[in-house]
Amino acid sequence: MNPENEVVPMRESKNREGQSDFQNEDSSAGMCGCLLVAMSVLLMLVTLPLSIWMCIKIVKEYERAIIFRLGRIVKGGAKGPGLFFILPCTDSFINVDMRTITFDIPPQEILTKDSVTVSVDGVVYYRVQNATLAVANITNADAATRLLAQTTLRNVLGTKNLSEILSDREEIAHSMQSSLDDATDAWGIKVERVEIKDVKLPLQLQRAMAAEAEATREARAKVIAAEGEMNASRALKEASLVIAESPSALQLRYLQTLNTIAAEKNSTIIFPLPLEMMQGLIKH
Repeated sequence: MNPENEVVPMRESKNREGQSDFQNEDSSAGMCGCLLVAMSVLLMLVTLPLSIWMCIKIVKEYERAIIFRLGRIVKGGAKGPGLFFILPCTDSFINVDMRTITFDIPPQEILTKDSVTVSVDGVVYYRVQNATLAVANITNADAATRLLAQTTLRNVLGTKNLSEILSDREEIAHSMQSSLDDATDAWGIKVERVEIKDVKLPLQLQRAMAAEAEATREARAKVIAAEGEMNASRALKEASLVIAESPSALQLRYLQTLNTIAAEKNSTIIFPLPLEMMQGLIKH
């Protein structure tokens, strides 16, 4: 069984428990509260049909309305989308946007585990999962989520080395998403996604890393060049053995070399003489 499927029912049960707590509080309005509600209903009936325009409200498809009656949340939780009814004087409501909200995490100066200072920023995607908890449990869910994202980014990256930050961005983003989702569950917030946008290194560190990479490339190039020289020397050795078996092959090679030089339109041509001829002239 997938553990994620187990977490979702647990969160839904917590949300239902939170709503039931608010509903239980609503049931104990008291005698004075009941009297005020009855007077509000009477006022609405007396002022019909003008009171209809004050009592009927509309929320959009992506919104939910939390109704407060005498300061307590009305039974049934969030209302909407569509039409809903409120009583004049005793009822008030707050609209909650249920769409996914995105915000940028400002660049954070972070000291990594290997004592390197880096600047990291990111982006967070979240939505309100339970409108009742988002209104009743926290003053400003959006501002709280933004501040929590900044501190979570610092805490998570502070336990990582520089190499891990540069190579394991997906793992870091998943760890941040899990931490934020657990922390904001009591606020009715669902963190859907976290992404690391950019990792900025100090200029001196960039130069040091560039010099290290350049030295590595130069060392690799020297090794490749040495291997090429070794292969070329082996090929020349095999060619010399073939030419040594047939003296006329050396003369043909001379002629081919002269042909190549003449094709380049050079004014000076060096004609190689066989060593045997030079030895004969020296003896005479």
